[in-house]
Formats: sequence, C-alpha cells, structure tokens
Amino acid sequence: MAAATAAGAAAAAAAISLFAYYLLLRKSGSKLPWTLTTRANGRRTRRKGLMQAIGNTPLIRINSLSDATGCEILGKAEFLNPGGSVKDRVAVKIIEEALESGVLVCGGVVTEGSAGSTAISLATVALAYGCRCHVVIPDDAAVEKSQIIEALGATVERVRPVSITHKDHFVNIARRRALEANVASTQSETNKMQTNGSAHVTVEMLHPKQTNGSEYANTEVPHNGKLCPDSGSKGGFFADQFENLANYRAHYEWTGPEIWEQTKGTLHAFVAAAGTGGTIAGVSRYLKEKNRNVRCFLMDPPGSGLFNKVTRGVMYTKEEAEGKRLKNPFDTVTEGIGINRVTANFMMAELDGAYRGTDREAVEMSRFLLKKDGLFVGSSSAMNCVGAVRVARDLGPGHTIVTILCDSGMRHLSKFFNDEYLANHGLKPNAIALEFLDQ
Repeated sequence: MAAATAAGAAAAAAAISLFAYYLLLRKSGSKLPWTLTTRANGRRTRRKGLMQAIGNTPLIRINSLSDATGCEILGKAEFLNPGGSVKDRVAVKIIEEALESGVLVCGGVVTEGSAGSTAISLATVALAYGCRCHVVIPDDAAVEKSQIIEALGATVERVRPVSITHKDHFVNIARRRALEANVASTQSETNKMQTNGSAHVTVEMLHPKQTNGSEYANTEVPHNGKLCPDSGSKGGFFADQFENLANYRAHYEWTGPEIWEQTKGTLHAFVAAAGTGGTIAGVSRYLKEKNRNVRCFLMDPPGSGLFNKVTRGVMYTKEEAEGKRLKNPFDTVTEGIGINRVTANFMMAELDGAYRGTDREAVEMSRFLLKKDGLFVGSSSAMNCVGAVRVARDLGPGHTIVTILCDSGMRHLSKFFNDEYLANHGLKPNAIALEFLDQ
C-alpha cells in the first residue's frame, strides 16, 4: 500500500510538473513541439520528421562586424538547417503546396534547375515526402554540390551555362524533364489499361497562369488506394523556384516572422542578396508590414542587373545595353546570387535601396569572419555580410541590422575556398582587417 501511495504521489508530482512546464511555455510564448503551427494566411499545418528540424534557426550576433561598426549586426544561421542552407524552407514549401494541389503525388519526380543549394534541399526534402528528384545544374558550379546531390540519391544532369533564353539553359531543361516524366507516366498507365482493360487515364496540360509561369503536364490517375513510390512512374513536377511564389511565401510566412520575433521587432534594417528573389521578397514584405520604418536593402554581386533595377528602374545601364552585353555576363565567384531578369518572386520585394559588392570583398569577408568569429560561410553569406557593414556604416552606430547566412563553406571548397583557384583569378585574400571595404 505504501508503495502504491508513493507511486501515486510520484505520478501526481510529475503531472503537476508537466502542467507547470506547459504554463511556463504558454506564458513565455514558446511553441510546444507537438503543437500545430499557424501560417500567416491562417492555415494550420503539422510538420513531422525531418521537416520539424527545418527553420527556427538562431539569429547570432556577428561580433567582429558589430564591434567594428558600433551596430548590432545579426546573422540568421540558415546553414544549420538539415540540408545546410536557407533553401530547405523553399523546398518544403514548394513540395507541400504541390502535394496539396495534386500536381505532385507520392512517388513522383521533382525536377529543378539550380546552381546547387536549392537542388540539395529538394533532394533532401523530396525523400522525406516519398518523392524522387532530378536536378539540372550548370557545369561551372562547384563540383562538390553535384556530388552531394548524387549522394542524396537524386539524378544529376550537368550542362553548360547558357542564357536563360536558350532552350538548353539548365532551368529550361529541368522544365522539359518534368514534361517527359509526365509523358512516361501516361504511357505507363496506357500500358496498364491495355493489359488490364480497367485503368483510365487523363492528361491535362495546365495553363501557364495556373502554374506560376511553368509549363508542365499533370497526369490524373484514378485513386485506387494509397499511391506508393515503388508502384512505377507517378509523373513529374517542375519546382520552378524562380517563378513559383511558394518560394516567396516560405519566407513571408516563415523566415520573416522568425526574424521579427527573435529581434522582438527592434531591428532597423535587413539586407540580403537575391538569386531567385524569394528570400529578400518574403522577408522584406513581412517586415515592412510589421513596421514601415524597417529599411530593406538588396546586396548585388558582379554581373547582376538587379542593382540597376532597384536604384534606376531599369535592368541595364547604357554601357550594358542589348547588343553590347555578353550572353552570359557573370564573371563572379559567388554562386546562387545575382540575375539579369526580374523574377515573379523578386517582384514581391519591398526595397529601400541597393548596394553592389565585388568578388574580392566577398572572398576577404569570408576569411575575416572565419578568423575573427569562427564562421565558415559560403560566398553568398559573405556577400550578405559585406552588405550588412555597408548598411551599418550608412545608418551609423546604434542600429540593428539583420542579414542571412545562407550556407556554410563546406559546399564551396573547390572554388571559393580553393587558394589556387582564387590565385588564378587574382583573388587570393590578403587583408588584415576590414580595409578591403574602403578600397
């Protein structure tokens, strides 16, 4: 009886402790790991497994840059996501929306044209959703990126870099691969119909406006039970990270709110580079809606036309006019940022201005952060930090500036962190402090 009484008392104490813990979390505003999360549009979703580990990345003080400028320069440590970059959020959002709408089914193949990070994230996340992944990547991207994607089980197709207007641009090839997967799925179902005499297949070509500008086929298969990844071809879905507004929504509904909550709404500015434009668009629009006084800036790398678009309203200067420009003008060692067209995602951005950076500044900044802060970041993260210092200097001491640490240096070893490669391009780092930003 005494043992039973003791056990009952222990159980009661545990229950009281658990309830007190629950009340403490509710009072502090913390989210319980098993609770539903609410999206900005009011919809509620429950993420399980790997997806639970994506997001809620720490916002860290970059001590060296903060001390040098008199501002609080904070970096959103997106390299701590499971797939190693900010693109994990985009991959989740794109696949979730595609599955919800029915244009992607379990067992289907997700195709994408990517310089690396989005491809890695899609390859990682697709598996968790029971899908496959086919990636088309330019062959001048760091080789370790395609090695990582292949190790994740995705199909990698490396192609030569060409203009986006060329039919063999890596994005356009990825779009075709989705179409081909849909054709294969249709043929597979047709064969089943001929064999069994009972299957029924319809193929619907979606209008571009229904797919955020993407042209791909949607194969409708009658639902005869749970679709399984092992049951044959289930069609293809083109992720279309540049034009698919799920990219923007991932950051408007997810990254932006995190930054606002982590800074308790006290930030003065946000700065980031743009590739697809999703991050800067989603975060800037959310922050502006919370406080119109938060200033948002673009940081643009060499070869990109977005700086001109933001500051002058046109993509090109007179010197860069059509007929005088190279078809592939990018002569930068930074990967995944910079573009010479305005994407649907970038059009959603609300910006107060823009800055330009150089390859040397990005290289020197990456080594400075490693030496001073122990931060081993990639080329886009380094360029973002260059932008953060520029903003801090313009605003003056006492301001809080947030930027994105997109990924780590681990996927930039063969180029951006290769001394021989940099020396061949006249970019071998030699700065002692931040003097490279004064040149």
